[in-house]
Amino acid sequence: MSVLVLGGDQIIQIRKILEQYGATKIKHWDLRNKATATRKDIPNGVDYVVMLTSFINHNAMKYFKSQAKKRNLMVIPAQRNIQSLQCELEKRFDNGCFDCPVNGKCN
Repeated sequence: MSVLVLGGDQIIQIRKILEQYGATKIKHWDLRNKATATRKDIPNGVDYVVMLTSFINHNAMKYFKSQAKKRNLMVIPAQRNIQSLQCELEKRFDNGCFDCPVNGKCN
């Protein structure tokens, strides 16, 4: 499974959590440069997107959410702390949301 993580500086601990949930490819964009943040497109082959909301400006968040929606990708918003991400992943994966046709968009 391939994951795109948006925001944050270092995602060492986040990477470990994602690997526990089956992520084999993890791509990270820190989005520090606000001028170029919305010039990137979500790469092909990404299965879902994790947004670390504490580190993303509103325009970039809106841009990537609309891209994900067009490609029917699940977006998992979380703060940068591990507990927040763990909670959001449990909501989606432990309840079967990832395999559901609605794809986690009911929450």
